[in-house]
Amino acid sequence: MKNTYLDNAATTPIRQEVITEMTKVLTENFGNPSSSHSFGRSSKNLVELSRKNIAKNINCSAQEIIFTSCGTEANNFIIQSCLRDLNVTRIITSKIEHHAVLHTVEVLQKQYAIDVDYVAILEDGTIDYNDLEVLLAQDKKTLVSLMHVNNEIGTVLNLAKVAQLCKNNNAYFHTDTVQSIGKTEINVQELPVNFLVASAHKFHGPKGIGFAFIRKNIVLKPILLGGEQEKGLRAGTESVHNIVGMATALDISIQHLAEEKAYVSNLKVYLMQQLEITFPECIFIGNQNEVFYNILNVILPFDEAKTSMLLFQLDINGIAVSRGSACQSGSVKPSHVLEAFVAKEHLNKPNIRISLSHYNTKEEIDYLINTLKKI
Repeated sequence: MKNTYLDNAATTPIRQEVITEMTKVLTENFGNPSSSHSFGRSSKNLVELSRKNIAKNINCSAQEIIFTSCGTEANNFIIQSCLRDLNVTRIITSKIEHHAVLHTVEVLQKQYAIDVDYVAILEDGTIDYNDLEVLLAQDKKTLVSLMHVNNEIGTVLNLAKVAQLCKNNNAYFHTDTVQSIGKTEINVQELPVNFLVASAHKFHGPKGIGFAFIRKNIVLKPILLGGEQEKGLRAGTESVHNIVGMATALDISIQHLAEEKAYVSNLKVYLMQQLEITFPECIFIGNQNEVFYNILNVILPFDEAKTSMLLFQLDINGIAVSRGSACQSGSVKPSHVLEAFVAKEHLNKPNIRISLSHYNTKEEIDYLINTLKKI
């Protein structure tokens, strides 16, 4: 049995260079960054150098980067702060967002009695930009929260288009870029987004660390109270080794972006070809000319009875895939993302999300196909 990891949208293996750098920090730079002595100053220097490196990779200033524990924390912080500190009275989002956004919005809707509008989803899983424009025309203090790359189906939001629509209508724009940072170029000087979030473990960095981009001149108050870390916005001693690991992982990902993107794109084409040859009746979710290059969600022409056991059978053969977000793994119900736009006759059929990285090979794709044939 081969161990075949094809669930890179859930998390990615850490690059060896990142592990090496983090180990060095854990060994040599254990000082508290808030301490004034040399041990503390050494750690503080690493934190600020990492902040500058991350800022460089999305073309913003270092002061616009705030470190968090993950993308979920960053999403929660930004959405809650917009209601509390920026007088937002309405949120526009979609039914296919990550639950870190959807559940937060649901709770805040009850807590603050705000208006929530869900932009329409088209048959290919993309948002209806015309509907968004109509919603934005309403005269309300609005936050638009839409993810860049959908974690379950890989549909890609036109960030430039949405950012401009928001700017034209004086709305704040928050985008979850957890699935895209490190896998595609993002330049916030060219995109008038107000808020952006990322998580290191999605681009071959460590778990437990992420960051928020908050455009300068937007004044938010802290949610975590205590010390003055992170410009007073997030109290708590910084996780120096994780911060350095994240900055290192992002640096390497951007440096090798062109070659790794080309490799993974070709691998996905091969995967689709093999699925079509082996299972001609399979259905690829979304317009594959526009879906992100490392994610493929496919409905398989299997009996519905196989749905509950499909992932288990793949797992016992050493193959890791998923049916959707890792945050709702184990459920045999159709995901909220698919329910938003997939035809009912397909919803209960077995589907899997296959997500690739540069560590994957054609041999692993062949092994997956052969295992599915046996099932």
